[in-house]
Amino acid sequence: MNIKHVGGDNKASLMLYALSTCIWCKRTKLFLQQQGIGYDYVDVDGLEGDEKEKTLEEIRRWNPRCSFPSLVVNGERCIVGFDEDKIREAIGL
Repeated sequence: MNIKHVGGDNKASLMLYALSTCIWCKRTKLFLQQQGIGYDYVDVDGLEGDEKEKTLEEIRRWNPRCSFPSLVVNGERCIVGFDEDKIREAIGL
């Protein structure tokens, strides 16, 4: 999986599954960056073949609808869609 890292404060372990063309995915990335929060992400639409299938399986584990963005917090919780209040609560902002 082509995971990218954005540096910042590591208030939580964050893995963002996104699409490069999704406005809500872009808003999630922007929000995290504006808050100075570090996170990992993968733009699923940039993947191909087995790598893409394995990533989609991982997303379905957290979000059976496989919608975007899907933000996995501390390997325990998944926030689906851009929800600033839920993100703030989950990472203690």
